[in-house]
Amino acid sequence: VIARYKRARGFAVMHPMGWDAFGLPAENAARERKTHPAKWTYANIDNMRGELKRLGFSLDWAREFATCQPEYYKHQQKLFLDFLRADLVERKESWVNWDPVDGTVLANEQVIDGKGWRSGAPVEKKQLSQWFFKITDYAERLLKDLDKLDWPESTKELQRNWIGKSEGLECRFKLEKGKAELEIFTTRPDTIFGATYMVLAPEHPLVAEITTSSQKAAIETYQKQASQKSELARQDQSKQKTGAFTGAYAINPLSGAKTPIWLSDYVMMGYGTGAIMAVPAHDDRDFEFAKVYDLPIKTVVKAADGAEVEGCFAGEGISVDSGFITGLVTAKAISAVIEKAEKEGFGRRKVQ
Repeated sequence: VIARYKRARGFAVMHPMGWDAFGLPAENAARERKTHPAKWTYANIDNMRGELKRLGFSLDWAREFATCQPEYYKHQQKLFLDFLRADLVERKESWVNWDPVDGTVLANEQVIDGKGWRSGAPVEKKQLSQWFFKITDYAERLLKDLDKLDWPESTKELQRNWIGKSEGLECRFKLEKGKAELEIFTTRPDTIFGATYMVLAPEHPLVAEITTSSQKAAIETYQKQASQKSELARQDQSKQKTGAFTGAYAINPLSGAKTPIWLSDYVMMGYGTGAIMAVPAHDDRDFEFAKVYDLPIKTVVKAADGAEVEGCFAGEGISVDSGFITGLVTAKAISAVIEKAEKEGFGRRKVQ
């Protein structure tokens, strides 16, 4: 529509056609039909080209290509090698959505109600070794340069949220038993005195180590259930929070409180450290979880104007019942906690 409209307005419009025609789904489809993937793929392309021509789209068929053609993907491979030589790609393990029928990785958007969009098979969470582009090396520049772009403000805000810059404290909680430590990242270190439980992502590497024998079966069952959900489903704020208790406890580095460690799929391995200190009085998700499992809710921040708040108060204000930061406004309380963490060696200031 846009190409036709612009051409009618007198613009010279380049409107090429490319076919995304690579990958395991095409191979699997060909295997099912006992034919060669190239034969199957090009037959599909021929069929769709005919449909688009009958629809009358103003495509420039002289510029047509398919991603399975060597004359196309040789440039892709060269580009990858350029990135590799510049040390802008790295190989590491990460959790992915795995379709066991197609035998391939799916994007979050390709997981529909916990199933692969093409095969309909239940999707599993699986850890795979794969290549990553080091986009994070440019995170600050990408964020700042958004201001220079002539884009709609709503689009720029989406970009800012995807980059997701957070400033706060990376902090270590010792465990009640064992030598391991639980590392968390928080943008509100001033609420540390209100942490009444900890939460790990179901995929967190410490889970197997800290889970007690009496809780092992419940934890493994919960991990299996969580592995069948997409990240989008896990981030759905409207869903009731679910979880399982590991049987282990962490020690709050400031208050010394013995703090139970839970698993819940609302915590993601891809953000921060895959573990959080939960402050239900001052975080909506933590509040909902605490209500479901009847966990303590301790208020440590009051509104600056003294107004009473029903339920969870996630805003800034004045610290209360918080040891050495009691009476400080939020900004000063945050700085004071970070300074103490760095001085005593259990945390450091971090941009995430």
